[in-house]
Amino acid sequence: MNRSADPTAVTPAPRARAVRIAVALTAGATLTLTGCSSGGGGNHAAGTAGTDVATVARSGVRDGGTLRWATDDVPRTLNAFQADADADTATIAGATLPVMFRLDAHGKPHADADFLKKADVTETEPRQIVTYQLNPKAKWSDGRAVGAADFTAQWNALSGKNSAFWTSRNAGYDRIASIKEGADAQHVEVTFSTPYADWRSLFSPLYPKSVTGSPDAFNDGARTSLPVAAGPFAVKDVDAKAGTVTLARNPSWWGQPAKLDQLVLTAVPRSKRAAALAAGTLDLADIDPGALAAVKKTRGMAVRKAPDAAYAQLALNGSAGPLADERVRHAVARAIDRKAIATAVLKPLGLPAVPLGNHLVLPSQDGYADHSSALGATDLQQAQALLADAGWKQSTAKTGDQAAGPGRSAASGALTVVEPNRAVTKSNKQLSLRFVLPADSPTLDDVGGRIAKMLSAIGIRTEITKVDGASYFQDHIAAGDFDLALYSWPGSAYPATDETPIYAKPVPAPDGSLTVAQNYTRVGTDQIDQLLDRAGSELNASTARSLTAQADSRIWAAAGSIPLYQRPAVVALRTSVANAGAFGFQTPAYADMGFRK
Repeated sequence: MNRSADPTAVTPAPRARAVRIAVALTAGATLTLTGCSSGGGGNHAAGTAGTDVATVARSGVRDGGTLRWATDDVPRTLNAFQADADADTATIAGATLPVMFRLDAHGKPHADADFLKKADVTETEPRQIVTYQLNPKAKWSDGRAVGAADFTAQWNALSGKNSAFWTSRNAGYDRIASIKEGADAQHVEVTFSTPYADWRSLFSPLYPKSVTGSPDAFNDGARTSLPVAAGPFAVKDVDAKAGTVTLARNPSWWGQPAKLDQLVLTAVPRSKRAAALAAGTLDLADIDPGALAAVKKTRGMAVRKAPDAAYAQLALNGSAGPLADERVRHAVARAIDRKAIATAVLKPLGLPAVPLGNHLVLPSQDGYADHSSALGATDLQQAQALLADAGWKQSTAKTGDQAAGPGRSAASGALTVVEPNRAVTKSNKQLSLRFVLPADSPTLDDVGGRIAKMLSAIGIRTEITKVDGASYFQDHIAAGDFDLALYSWPGSAYPATDETPIYAKPVPAPDGSLTVAQNYTRVGTDQIDQLLDRAGSELNASTARSLTAQADSRIWAAAGSIPLYQRPAVVALRTSVANAGAFGFQTPAYADMGFRK
């Protein structure tokens, strides 16, 4: 779950969300919580998505208290399957609703024993059938048992067959053919029309049928309240004016009771979090690296930091202009020293400065491998040769490395121009790329400036344009109004499902526009689509991983997205806070959060 205030956000989120959200590139923008891991554990290799947690046994956590957790804003909806759901929607859903499978530190799903005794593929021919054996203790707070009716209502709402339900995405649910009660009320049988490898991603969260049973309840009713709960917490109050969402201990919860009386999500701007922590009005917050010094000077505060389950990338818009030529995209990619960028961002935080080599799998996950060789290593001579092959010839005139003066600006925001020593031209036109960044982001400023300098070394002119953060994604990234851009995506336990909208080949619409889903680079191939589709239908895990690896190599070769590094998570918390910190993939265990005895 990403708690980012950076405007580089659009979306994915893992399974607590129906649609993936692009998240901030700024360091320390992500926080995921649980009480089930040891601090610093869970690493498979240097650069892996790690954990750094203030772990305390439940016996060492006192009963009661209110934990105030900084968030960006009050969520616009409590329905995680709507398009305007955000990371805080996912947090609330995770604390109050059933989750069939939880993720461990390596992004591997495990059945949640509070809701599920077990779930297995019980048939594959003639169709795939998954049988869920529910925990008989699982009940909604109104006393009704969690059962097949809830599964069926959620499937009907998310299948895509009824457009009256305003859903953000239908992945997986659109492959279900039927749902019925099995041998008894605790058995639910889900039959798929076509094989679905990522079936564990479904029904997490599971909403009650009172939310998913009708379009009105789904579209409007669950935006500001949840009628019943089936988790360690329940929604007590949503106060948009005060900027808080209060979750209270659920008295009807059958599992380990929540240690906290209340968990209060509190909207606090990132720029004010260090002061709020010092003043005692916050207990937990993810912070920007620039606030580290202030937090460390505050008595009773601690900082947790680790490589997170998210990656930063440079997006190249291949829909038009010079970057429509794959050779130019390859030249840009080969000119970028990813190791130098990773070092600049991560080394000051004491984190492994390792560039990421995979779009679909992070180092802590099974199947991770570096496929960047499909694109090639940093090589300025090769980059220049690629430009020459594309018709961009180096000028003999020297313009000198320079940036625009302090007063130079453009209508869309502040403009900085980085000129090459020797420009490359075609038909007397200089190769110039528009690099769009959100305003007021020091990390993006630094990374963007470094990339522009690297491109100037091969003759490419860069115009770095700062735009209003609130409109960054909608008006520029989603609209395709950029040549280069920086934003990041979370990792996923289900890449064949979650990453398909990000890398799928855009489809031309009748009016000539492109339907891009979440592929904002507008770069894709039929082969990538076919490989991800096959991976998503492959029930053999080893074969699915092989197909995912092949897809990643093809994504590298297409040169639309250039991974730079795993994004860091930097979390500030009171030294009295227990079972909180930086957790990467791991699903929160909200019942264990609290304060040390």
